[in-house]
Formats: sequence, C-alpha cells, structure tokens
Amino acid sequence: MIKSKLLREITPLTQSDCFTLFAREKKEFDFPLHYHDDFELNFIQYAKGAKRIIGDHIEEIGELELVLVGPNLQHGWFTHKHTGGMIKEITIQFHRDLFDEKFLQRNQLSFIKNMFERSLRGILFSTETTQQIMPRLIRLPQQQGFHSVLELMSILYDLSTSPNMRMLSDTTFGNAETFSYNSRRVEKIMTYLNTNFDQNISLGEAAKLAAMTEVAFSRFFKARMGKTFVDTLIEIRLGHASRLLIETTHTVNEIAYKCGFNNISNFNRIFKKKKDCTPKAFRLAYMASGTRTFI
Repeated sequence: MIKSKLLREITPLTQSDCFTLFAREKKEFDFPLHYHDDFELNFIQYAKGAKRIIGDHIEEIGELELVLVGPNLQHGWFTHKHTGGMIKEITIQFHRDLFDEKFLQRNQLSFIKNMFERSLRGILFSTETTQQIMPRLIRLPQQQGFHSVLELMSILYDLSTSPNMRMLSDTTFGNAETFSYNSRRVEKIMTYLNTNFDQNISLGEAAKLAAMTEVAFSRFFKARMGKTFVDTLIEIRLGHASRLLIETTHTVNEIAYKCGFNNISNFNRIFKKKKDCTPKAFRLAYMASGTRTFI
C-alpha cells in the first residue's frame, strides 16, 4: 500500500494576524499540491488552460476564477496547457477562527457559516460573482488595519450570498464528520451511508431507517440535500474511490468493488461522467501534480 506524502504548507499567518494577502504576477504555477490549516481565497486571472486540483476534483480553468478552499483540503494550480503570458493572482489566507464559532451561530452569519462548511469541499464562484468582487480584491492590498478586516468580512459575506457557487470535491474525500446537515434524520442517514457505502444499500433500507415511506423519504432527502438519494450514494462511493486511487496501489477493479460498485464498466462510466476522466487518468494526473509516494 502507498500513502500520499503531501506538502503541508506552514502559512505566514501568525496568531496576531487576521489575514495575510499576496498579490503576484507570474508566468507559470510552480507550487506542488499541498494543504494547510487555514482558509484560502484564491483569485486568478489570465491563466486559461491551467489545471486546478481541489481534493479529488481536477479541471482546466478559464481566464478568470475565484475559489475558496477550506482548512486541510489539498489543492494546487498547475501550468498544464497554459501557453504563456503573465498570470495575475491574489491569494488571501485567514485563520479558521477569524469568525468565532459562537459568533457564526448568530442568524446574521448563517450564510457565512454555511459557506465555510461548503468550503471543506472547495467552492468555485461563478464568473459573474468573480467579476463583481474582483475590483474589491484588487483594492484590498491598499487598505490597512481595521478597515481591511472589515472589507474582507464584507467580501466574504457577499460571496456567501452569491448565486451559482459550485462545490468541487466529493463530500467523502475530506472529513465527512465535519459537515452539518441541520437535520437529525439526514445526519443519521449520512452516517449510515458513510459506514456502509461498500454494501448493497437500497432506498427502502434508508427510508426504513428514517421511519418514512419511500416516496416521502425521497422527497424529504432531495429537499434537504439538493440531490437524490441515489446521486448522494454515488458521490459518497466516488469520494472513497478517489482517495483509494490516490493513496493505494489497488487496481481500478479492486477499488470499484471495495467502494460498492459491482460492475467495473459501470464504475468507469460513472467516474468519467462525474469527473470528466477515467479512474486511471485521474490517478496519473495526481501523480503528475507533485504528489510524492512511498512504499
């Protein structure tokens, strides 16, 4: 079995800082896949064709992007197919306790709290949102002291209420226990799925666990989760499969069966549909992006 040896970045943040900001211009990305204890808001311009890796998500990027990465989520940007020209990047890193946990429980902070929970999977903001926020990010380095902190908080709030944000990594690739579902029934079902994802789980079993009829449960689950029970179970299985592809030498066939896919063709088809690459290509992409392994 192999184990990923990712670079753990020690950010320059001290306990006396609220946040740190870097505004850079460069011709290529040269930092390996890494993780750190802090939140990171990353704005990138003019890097079309570069590759983004967030958790188990891999994608080529366009001319403009803004991503929020939660604590301890592996991430990195790579030159890939970017053909040259100056890349502009603004990176803001802030402590996970910049907003105190009790403070986040207040009604007015609910959107930010939800955004922080989602950022444990990585969040890509829409092009429209990025264009609106971009001038404020560019001006932020010129602001000082208390006013700079207020502006960062204001930016984070506006991002948290913005439409069409997209979660990038599968839920179970990170720490599933850190997510809050705001429902005891949903939490009970998700715990069951995360424990038994390698088994043949039916909608009827889940409905029985929730003490509901199948029809009522299907409606309830989709209303709470924003996706069907089957899609959620597939996402959970793919998250575990992605981690095994990165961290072990198991064959693709072995991983498919270990994660509850009883048909290798079906596994390959679903994986490619969800991640836009085959399991083998996914493994190779990770290996080529600075993840060193050891036996």
